Amino acid sequence: MRNFTFSLIIVTVSFFAFSFNSLSNNAKSNSDLSDRKAVAVITIDAASINAFFKKYPKLKKYQKDVDDIYKAKQYKSLWYDDKSITEFGSLLYQKVNVLKDQGIEEKMPYKEQIDEAFNESSSNKPSQLDTELLLTSMYVFYASNVYSGVDPATLKKIGWYLPAKSISYTHILDSLMVDTNRLNEDDNLLFSQYYRLKGALKKYRKIETDNLWQKIAIDSATFKDLRPDDTAIAIKQIRNRLFVVGDLKQDSGSDIYDEELMAGVLNYKKRYNLKINYALTRDIINQMNEPISKRIRTIMLNMERCRWIPTKLAKAEEYVMVNIPSFRLFYVKDGKYDLVSDIFVGNRLSETVIFSGSMDRIVFSPYWYVPNSIIQNELKLQIASDKNYLEEHNMEWNGGKVRQKPGPKIRWD
Repeated sequence: MRNFTFSLIIVTVSFFAFSFNSLSNNAKSNSDLSDRKAVAVITIDAASINAFFKKYPKLKKYQKDVDDIYKAKQYKSLWYDDKSITEFGSLLYQKVNVLKDQGIEEKMPYKEQIDEAFNESSSNKPSQLDTELLLTSMYVFYASNVYSGVDPATLKKIGWYLPAKSISYTHILDSLMVDTNRLNEDDNLLFSQYYRLKGALKKYRKIETDNLWQKIAIDSATFKDLRPDDTAIAIKQIRNRLFVVGDLKQDSGSDIYDEELMAGVLNYKKRYNLKINYALTRDIINQMNEPISKRIRTIMLNMERCRWIPTKLAKAEEYVMVNIPSFRLFYVKDGKYDLVSDIFVGNRLSETVIFSGSMDRIVFSPYWYVPNSIIQNELKLQIASDKNYLEEHNMEWNGGKVRQKPGPKIRWD
């Protein structure tokens, strides 16, 4: 059997995990170019940086990254060209002003002072030195929130064991200065699914603003599944909803479940990985009646999850992905599903750990070591009531732990 290596990633939503590549070597060569464009109109050194963070203590957590950037740039100004803020500085400021478009609700500390720096008519502008360091702090704030996401300690706390993304704020800054379009989209920093979600977030927020998310009215006591050729007021409302979210190209206003609506229902069910048929059940209509605010929060949460996932999987030749909500495992090779399999993922007391990592082998029929949580919450009670429980379930104690032996008798009640 040939040797092979592929990556494993377990995710909690139905999107593909792809890869974080380090920025191209062009960034290093272009850094000198961005240095030459900047004009040192102010004096920046370690002492002035330290004094700045004492003056603006809410930015203290960004100090190390700011220090590293200026050391790499030989303490040259990053944001001034002659006496004016650079075009890139203005573009970054605009991005921070619409940070909610990235699904982020964090507020930039001292935003009022930054606003003054960009207000041409202001008589209360920060000094050039303060403005310089405020903008560098703003850049680190933006990059850390958009490209890094939740810190590794928080990930571990919630049970997601994903390797921390290796990000150089200096290299990212170099690449953005050379090509400002990367502020809009860069697959080297965030995989493509993130940008699809970003588009969906914009779409659903507009639906919310325009008050187009109208409730579908049904009588729970008398409701019967809706099927092709049925007529009901709810069918007209469902048709409108499918048009609003894009599953139908037009809204005829008809209350008859016709062929056009059948196509829209299939589109909707495919998007939500529902059983493909034409029946509109109470559960499906209840799902449609979820508040749009909940849909928006789900999109934002999935955008955050996208930030955690290494983007190097985007170009991986083969990998395994587990979609926990759908209880499915996918083995992907050369961009195609070579294997799709049903799986067990555990219940609330024994949830599958969320992680990603590399594997260089598969072990068939291995020992399965029972998680300690299952031992404490389930096995001890079973063993106390039945001394033969472990033997009957093909299990044994091993070094203070319980493991299930390989073989055809594997089962779990």
